[in-house]
Amino acid sequence: MNVLVFGASGATGSLVVEDALKKGHAVTVLVRDAAKLKISGGRVLTGDATNHSDVLTAMRGQYAVIDTIGGTRPYETTHLETTAAKNIIAAMHVEGARRLIVVSMLGLGESAEQSPFWYRYLLMHTFLRGSNPDKAAMEEAVRSSGLEYVIARPPILKDAPATGDIQILGPGAIGHAITRADLAAFLVDQLDSSAHVNQAVTVVNS
Repeated sequence: MNVLVFGASGATGSLVVEDALKKGHAVTVLVRDAAKLKISGGRVLTGDATNHSDVLTAMRGQYAVIDTIGGTRPYETTHLETTAAKNIIAAMHVEGARRLIVVSMLGLGESAEQSPFWYRYLLMHTFLRGSNPDKAAMEEAVRSSGLEYVIARPPILKDAPATGDIQILGPGAIGHAITRADLAAFLVDQLDSSAHVNQAVTVVNS
């Protein structure tokens, strides 16, 4: 499958690229500095996800998108993720791409009830009013896009080897952490699965 990856130079995005290539997908990435990304078998384009023209160019010939872009503090003033998502959605409609998979965070929407107490405390002291306005707006744009979407809401991300134990939390269950490698595997698996289409899911190891 032709898949376009955003955030490919990041810790999670690089693992997404690696996993997608291993699973036989034709991967294109759009990054600001191509020199910082070394991949074998994929196509690297230089550009900015906040630039509509760059995104539209990268979208040509694609069927699906995996967006792992993460904003930086102060979260209450950045619009990086929302701007990128809106550009991606617009370009997908123009080019006929259908599947959009994005990374959000535990604590938004109904997943607030799946957060352990210490995680809620962290959110309250890190983000504006206990949330991340940019991610929340990004999620809203994705939900209203008319595309086949999957929103993954991971809790704390761990830099550790994949465990292969990936769980989707049900109502009332509490999630704590997931490895980036397992999150990447989950995201790539959504390219070929309809199990979570048009859902926001909390994905964890434990």
